[in-house]
Amino acid sequence: MGLLDIQKLSVSYDRKTILSDFNLAVAKGEKILIKGKSGIGKSTLFRMIMGFGKYDSGDISLEGISVDASNIWDIRKKVAYVSQDTDIAEGKVNDLVDEVFSFKANKSNNGRSDIEKILYELSLSPDILNKEYTKLSGGEKQRVVLVLALLSGKGIFLLDEVTAELDADLKQKVVDMFFDNPQWTVLAISHDREWESKAIKVIDFSCGVN
Repeated sequence: MGLLDIQKLSVSYDRKTILSDFNLAVAKGEKILIKGKSGIGKSTLFRMIMGFGKYDSGDISLEGISVDASNIWDIRKKVAYVSQDTDIAEGKVNDLVDEVFSFKANKSNNGRSDIEKILYELSLSPDILNKEYTKLSGGEKQRVVLVLALLSGKGIFLLDEVTAELDADLKQKVVDMFFDNPQWTVLAISHDREWESKAIKVIDFSCGVN
């Protein structure tokens, strides 16, 4: 049994099958790239793991415990999910940081003390904390949401196209940051080749995932 186990997961929307009998076992510390054309179910998989929707059949378990409505908040305390949608807030970046750390799942986390170090590693100036989030570039927004995920102190990351807006050097920085940490378990959806060069396992949805 892995850290994360998905067995015979089937998901459909409006009578269209998105995932059918999908199986995946993820060991602690594994680095997995998930790739494939758009609309094939990659992002849906992440949403199901986080409890953002219902699946038709199958089972998702984390550390041997099946994920359901009664324990989903316990799951979210352990898993950091960064989606493709970076339009997550208005106001200053610092206000967003405050809001994230006010969430129930993050109240016991002391990771905020590392914020300047993480900003530096992602080539961001501390001055960005005083900027309006909505006025940031696409690449800056992607890096800010990554900063928030890293500050969360969690050990499991679901990353959905988080380097799409970055240049080649920054893409590699992000890949190295997540894939070089042996303690973290990372599932990354991406079309960027930088992820594939360092992934332990590559799952290509275009080749069929049943």
